[in-house]
Amino acid sequence: MIEILKKKVLEGDALSYDEALSLIGATDKEALYKAADEIREHFCGNSFVLCSITNAKSGACKQDCQWCSQSAWYKTGVEEYELVDKDETIKEVLFNASRGVHRHSLVTSGRRVSNKTLDQLIPIYKEIKGNSKISLCASMGLIDEHQLIRLKNEAGITHYHCNLETAPSFFASVCTSHTIEEKIETIKKAQKTGLKICSGGIIGMGETMEHRVELAIALRDLGVQSIPINILTPIQGTPLQDAKPLSEEEILTTIALFRFLNPKAKLRFAGGRLQIKHFQDKALHAGINSALTGDYLTTIGSNVDDDIRDFTNSGFTID
Repeated sequence: MIEILKKKVLEGDALSYDEALSLIGATDKEALYKAADEIREHFCGNSFVLCSITNAKSGACKQDCQWCSQSAWYKTGVEEYELVDKDETIKEVLFNASRGVHRHSLVTSGRRVSNKTLDQLIPIYKEIKGNSKISLCASMGLIDEHQLIRLKNEAGITHYHCNLETAPSFFASVCTSHTIEEKIETIKKAQKTGLKICSGGIIGMGETMEHRVELAIALRDLGVQSIPINILTPIQGTPLQDAKPLSEEEILTTIALFRFLNPKAKLRFAGGRLQIKHFQDKALHAGINSALTGDYLTTIGSNVDDDIRDFTNSGFTID
C-alpha cells in the first residue's frame, strides 16, 4: 500500500482521506518514513528553509486557547508587555539574517492586532527591510483586509501566518472564543491581498491521528505551502498542562502523513522540537524540509548555528 500511494503522489495525484488513513496502520513504519522522504526529495530537493520569530506583544490575551501560556484565562506566569523594544528587535533580526535565516515574523498576542500597535510595528519592518534581504512575515491574529494591505504595501511582508491549530472538527474542543472558520476567513483575506500563507497546527492536544489527517487535508485545500508542525509543550497553568507526551512513532508517522498529503509544501519543525532532539534526524527524513530556529514565543528554542550544522549534516542545503 505504501508504494502504491507513494507512486500516486509522485505522479501528481492527491490522496483521499481514506487513502491517508490507510497509511496510519502501515506495519512497516520505516518504509512509510522512507517513502515520505522520497516524496520530499522528488518535489522539493534538498533545500532547507529557516525562519525565526519575535514575540512582539506578549500575554494578556482574551482568547481561551487551551494550549497557550499567553491566555489571560490561565495563570502561567508568562511575561506581559505591550510592545517589544524596537532597537533590540531590529538587532536580533539582522543578526539572524546574517547567520542565514531566510524569513522572520513579528507575532502579537490577542484576537487581532490594533491599528495603534500596527503603526508601531511597521517602522520596525521598514528598518529591517532596508538593512537586510531577509523575507518578512506577520502573525497578528484575525486581522482585517485593510491591515493586511498595510502590512504588504508599507511593511513589505510577503507571508502571513495564521495556524489552523488542529482539525476543523476538533477545534472547538480546545478553543471556544473564536472559530476555525474565522481563521480560514483570515487566510483567504491574506491570499486575496496577494500574500503567501504559513499555517499549520499543534499535535498532542488530545486529537486523534484521524484529526491530523483532517488538518493536513484542510491545509492542502487552502493551498498552504508553508506548514509548521508544532509538538505541544504542556504549560503549567493551562488546561493541557497534563497532556500525555506523544511517542516517537506517532510524531514520525504524523510528519510522514503531512508529507504524503502536502508533497510540495515546506513542512516546518516548530514549537516543541527540543522534545525530539534525540530523533531529530529521523524526523528530518520523514518529510521535514524547513524549521523555526532560535527561541519561540514563550519557550526556549535552538541555536541558529547548531541548527545549520545539524541540518547540513543530515544532507540538506541551506542557501
